Amino acid sequence: MGGHRARVTVVRGDLTTQQVDAVVNAANRRMRGGGGVDGAIHAAGGPAVLADCVARFPQGLATGDAGWTTAGELPARWVIHVVGPNHRAGERDRGLLVSCYRRALEVADELGARTVAFPLVSAGVYGWPLADAAQAAVETLASTPTQVEEARVVTFGDATDAAVRAALAGLPGT
Repeated sequence: MGGHRARVTVVRGDLTTQQVDAVVNAANRRMRGGGGVDGAIHAAGGPAVLADCVARFPQGLATGDAGWTTAGELPARWVIHVVGPNHRAGERDRGLLVSCYRRALEVADELGARTVAFPLVSAGVYGWPLADAAQAAVETLASTPTQVEEARVVTFGDATDAAVRAALAGLPGT
């Protein structure tokens, strides 16, 4: 779809309270909720999110892929679930991390979402090195053709916020 690029922004805050069309969840392959961002989204979205995950993803979702569900009680309309690589478990293929952002934008285009809020995928419990996680996010979101107007990276904590802002400042033309 589309030939333009999203405007990449960074916001310090709570992913679950973003007023956007879609919020991206850093899910696990089972797609049944979990810790970190995944747990927060399921908790804030309520049981409808899990019910939709079970119905739409009976076999779960592959690492690097994305799919959508209802957002339940969240202010967003949809949750786009991505499964990032688990660096701590030896999944070190950066292509899988990049694929999460690309696929999320493709799913957003299918849904007609124009504003999408992203966490920093794989940078939490999955242990992807922070600076590289931020670089992969910002570069991919800034360079992938999409109909999404704003790709908002929502950061939690000083280190994550600083890493994303540094990656954004390093983009050509910014």
